[in-house]
Amino acid sequence: MTRDQYTFHDPRTLYPNISPEVQQQPEPGLQSRMTPVPDLGEDTYRGTGRLTGRRALITGADSGIGAAVAIAYAREGADIALSYLPEEQEDADHVVAQIEAAGRRAVTIPGDITSASFCRELVATAAEELGGLDTVVNVAGKQVWHEKIEDIDDEDFAATFATNIFAPFWIVKAALPHLAPGSTIINTASLEAYKPAPDRLDYATTKGAINNFSKGLAQQLITRGIRVNVVAPGPTWSVLQVTGGVDPESLPEFGSSETPLGRAGQPAELAPAYVFLASAESSFVAGETLNVNGGMVTP
Repeated sequence: MTRDQYTFHDPRTLYPNISPEVQQQPEPGLQSRMTPVPDLGEDTYRGTGRLTGRRALITGADSGIGAAVAIAYAREGADIALSYLPEEQEDADHVVAQIEAAGRRAVTIPGDITSASFCRELVATAAEELGGLDTVVNVAGKQVWHEKIEDIDDEDFAATFATNIFAPFWIVKAALPHLAPGSTIINTASLEAYKPAPDRLDYATTKGAINNFSKGLAQQLITRGIRVNVVAPGPTWSVLQVTGGVDPESLPEFGSSETPLGRAGQPAELAPAYVFLASAESSFVAGETLNVNGGMVTP
């Protein structure tokens, strides 16, 4: 069937109700080796110039939601700086090819965002290579399931916080000197900010922190003409799920029993929310959390 974000279809069947086989990769994993491979919107996202001239830094841009956002932004007219781990280069190359096919520039900046110094270097390089910066999108995340709190060691707990909340803090702080009025910052929370999974305590805690951090920051920065908002995804098929993010034995039912739509989301379905929040269409939206979760009720 013809499918893009402007064509009406039954949302229950617009994307397949996947039943992934049990599979695992060591962190950070490669999306290209997943079964099935997540849909980034390569064949479906249609741009209309909504972000023409924008210069965006996107973390986690090699795969999953971050990659889908990078592809959508490029097709909307933005140039992209991609942040990802060096081990994820294979996936990043695929996204770069999509960006360049859209006629936009892709700047690759591999490195570890759990380092404050690298986060500052990341922003400086992105601004220099793109000739400025006006859009910051924090998507990169760490999620590892543990049945009991006793199973979470200090190092894992710290690594989850460093990736999910410290890094956005460092990146936003470094980016502010580059952001003129009209710029946007978009952070990524989760359904688990409202409905924490008992086997993902550290992850869920960071997502609640991201939500509060963003809402407070939005009130600070709106006085400078900079909007801050949040996207909170529900169950979305990405490499997080096959690198210890969920109980491997639960993968065949991933998302299907949780969402009213009866299926997990695909990264391609998240990208339009990030496009909206970066575009001038959302000029009166600040401090908002946009839930994209298949109908799961949040406060």
